[in-house]
Amino acid sequence: MTDLLTSIEVALDLPPTALTITEAGALPSTFAVTELACASIGAAGQAVARLLEQQTGRLPTVSVDRRLASFWFSSSLRPLGWSVPPLWDPIAGDYACADGWIRLHTNAPHHRAAAERVLGHVADRAAMALKVAPWNAAKLEHAIVDEGGCAAQMRAWPDWQAHPQGLAVNQEPLVARQHFEAASNIPWRGSVARPLAGIKVLDLTRVLAGPVASRFLAGLGANVLRIDAPTWNEPGVVPEMTLGKRCARLDLKTSNDRQLFEHLLKDADILFHGYRADALEQLGYNTAALQQIAPGLIDVSLNAYGWSGPWRNRRGFDSLVQMSSGIAHAGMQWKQANKPVPLPVQALDHATGYLMAASAIQALAERLRSGRGGSSRLSLARTAKLLIESGNRVEQPALREEDPSDQGLVVEQTAWGPAHRLLAPLTITGTPLQWDLPAGELGAHRAQW
Repeated sequence: MTDLLTSIEVALDLPPTALTITEAGALPSTFAVTELACASIGAAGQAVARLLEQQTGRLPTVSVDRRLASFWFSSSLRPLGWSVPPLWDPIAGDYACADGWIRLHTNAPHHRAAAERVLGHVADRAAMALKVAPWNAAKLEHAIVDEGGCAAQMRAWPDWQAHPQGLAVNQEPLVARQHFEAASNIPWRGSVARPLAGIKVLDLTRVLAGPVASRFLAGLGANVLRIDAPTWNEPGVVPEMTLGKRCARLDLKTSNDRQLFEHLLKDADILFHGYRADALEQLGYNTAALQQIAPGLIDVSLNAYGWSGPWRNRRGFDSLVQMSSGIAHAGMQWKQANKPVPLPVQALDHATGYLMAASAIQALAERLRSGRGGSSRLSLARTAKLLIESGNRVEQPALREEDPSDQGLVVEQTAWGPAHRLLAPLTITGTPLQWDLPAGELGAHRAQW
């Protein structure tokens, strides 16, 4: 884990801080997935510790539990008497083509419709498999993407290294950081127990990395307001990802909602967004405009495939980036399987989310020091490169099975029913991760602070 953590610390310009790792075992993978979980969560904890040291003169200790970190990279919610909706649309998944494999991502209705415009309407995976089978994988990927859908051909790592987008991602930093001269003299209103109290976070992100970041900040006392489009829904992950947040809806293509958004933005300290590379710019909110509306704003963004290269505006998700970048192919070789083998969890999403959180906290510390705002850009593809280049996982025993003592005692009254959460995987002395609001439905609140 040392190399992973060092790479992250360098990318964040984060002074090395002692990090204790407890428990043993690892998730089953050819890659060091549990180490990535510990390193990314640990880096977010280190950023908090350095912020507290700056503001109080005392550096708290930080530790990460390997088992809980691994579990949180899957899910933290344990419903009592109800079930979370399925994560995947019935036809989402991997399909054999005439010359390889392709993954279709059809969770959003408009993405499924795009795939079916190319392949035809189907009732189930068996019917879709018959339609995919004659296709060349690269041609089908191209056709679905051209229709506004989401698909990824399975490539090996050397092929991705030679691909124009892989070459572009190789030139990008893990975290592209920038500081702005636009100044803000807002004082620290937090405490050791709630270091982000008084910090307003405007979250425009969706599954999963951005919501992981804002959930972490909410656990430190931040006031998080999530904004979704009027018709967007992601029922399989909302109960997991809205913990600690209020959720509203706005349509940024209408003048009234744009005014509301700018009013919210004016008072925001941190903005998370996960649109494609130039989507906010097309709405009139480029970097300069954001700083003009909210001087000193901390602007943290991510996308799937990186910020340069021909795919910078391509729609993408963790499972697709795993296919494109060689992760699923390496898993297939490791397992000696006859089909793609992804990571056991959506680790690119979760790790990138904690890196976003660490970036935001680092930028907040800088703003409290100098008044300057800052931005950070991250991508799932660049996090994939970090994981792949960290090498194969060292053989370790399986994680000890989850048991009731891994859950918190408090029952969370979510919008769907009662539930327990797993204990937090991160311990910062004097700073418990705790959330003031239970998970709730998208659009359940008004768009106001």
